[in-house]
Amino acid sequence: MSDAAQPTAAEVRAAAEAIKAALDRHLAAVERRSGEDDPAVYEAFNELASAAEEYDELLYDRYDEVTPFEIPGTEDTLPPYTGPEEPNALSVLIRRDYAVAEPQRLLAQAQRVEAVEESGAAAVGFDAASGTVHGALGVLFGEFEPDEIASRHKEFGLEEGDSTLWVTAADEPADPGEWLDAPFEGTDPQRIVCRFDVSAVFDEEPDDGPDDLDDLDGSSANGRGPALGGGLDDDDMESLDADR
Repeated sequence: MSDAAQPTAAEVRAAAEAIKAALDRHLAAVERRSGEDDPAVYEAFNELASAAEEYDELLYDRYDEVTPFEIPGTEDTLPPYTGPEEPNALSVLIRRDYAVAEPQRLLAQAQRVEAVEESGAAAVGFDAASGTVHGALGVLFGEFEPDEIASRHKEFGLEEGDSTLWVTAADEPADPGEWLDAPFEGTDPQRIVCRFDVSAVFDEEPDDGPDDLDDLDGSSANGRGPALGGGLDDDDMESLDADR
């Protein structure tokens, strides 16, 4: 950027003062909040995010310095919620990624499951499926709930990657079997009630291990705050439709 196009020192100082004022307004709104979904808090949050982004840009343009603030671009935010005010049903869309870090541990766990099934059924000519990695995955995910695998992933030789959870509103519950062939097709982003993401890209220290991914790093509820991270993938997500 040329010197003529650079912001002045006074403009940078004014942006810093705007952050201070936005912080005060945000704290005051939180202290006076009337409930969990107080619109005044949402408005103050968005004003604070905007002020921080403005200061960050001016500081960099003028002094080639950065702030510790993480200000995602607008392309990563959720669109305004346009679903029903009182949803009669909801869908929970979840994707969790894993790396097969220890194949032998994975195979051993699957073989233990099959050994119990074989002895319990007293089967003759029992055909073990756990001799391959993909067969072992089928055994374990068939035996354990996804949440249990998530909490015990190290026992199964898996390493956590990114994960995302989207809660979407619906007018009525889907008919039984209606969405099973294409469970995530046609998800309307304007009906997302809230979204929570966990990703290594949010870590301050990228060299940290997978245990550091347990914290909630990005979230959005009814347009409040940024929605960060990846999208949905038909092959790797689970869906749960439930009445309110």
